[in-house]
Amino acid sequence: MIELTSRQLEIIDIVKKRAPITGEQIAESLNLSRPTIRSDLSILVMLEYIDAKPKVGYFPGKKAVARLSGGYLLKETKVKDIQSNPIIIREATTIQDAVVTLFLQDVGTLMICDADGKLAGVASRKDFLKVTLGNPAAASMPVSMVMTRQSKVVTVSPEDSVLDAAHKMIFYEVDSLPVVVQSEKGQEGTGPDLVGRLTKASIIKFILEVEANG
Repeated sequence: MIELTSRQLEIIDIVKKRAPITGEQIAESLNLSRPTIRSDLSILVMLEYIDAKPKVGYFPGKKAVARLSGGYLLKETKVKDIQSNPIIIREATTIQDAVVTLFLQDVGTLMICDADGKLAGVASRKDFLKVTLGNPAAASMPVSMVMTRQSKVVTVSPEDSVLDAAHKMIFYEVDSLPVVVQSEKGQEGTGPDLVGRLTKASIIKFILEVEANG
């Protein structure tokens, strides 16, 4: 394994932060001439730590991307790239049927939509546990009685970064987030269109896959 020099490591860092960047700009950042770093650039391109495009400049290569810090990696990845299909039930679904769906699908949260497919709310295992303990009549109640209403649900957009989504999960102490888009023809008082869900498990799986391929 080739050990990189301190200057080569500094070049990689500059390219990560300022890509696309020209060789002249890299040299200027190092207070060196372009010919002085020519061999360093060639080595880094050959080893896939940086890559180059004619008339564009240098940008992180495959190895650099795989070794980027978790924060940078999650910042550069959008929610739509790793989101999964939501498990949806209707507002009139009974709590008993909702709990069955929860366990059959092996998820922690169910997304509740109205008849038009708009997000109406969410319900988690904790929500169902609270209402069913010591309450035999809860089984026949509609899920709308226990769900968190859409106005109070924390959501993300497909275009949001995974890093921002992860921050929301930590701040609001939730394991998953509905992925929504605002309908252009949406009427006042109706919820957004539900297009997916993002879970902590999806984020962890993504990070592990990147590490494995690196």
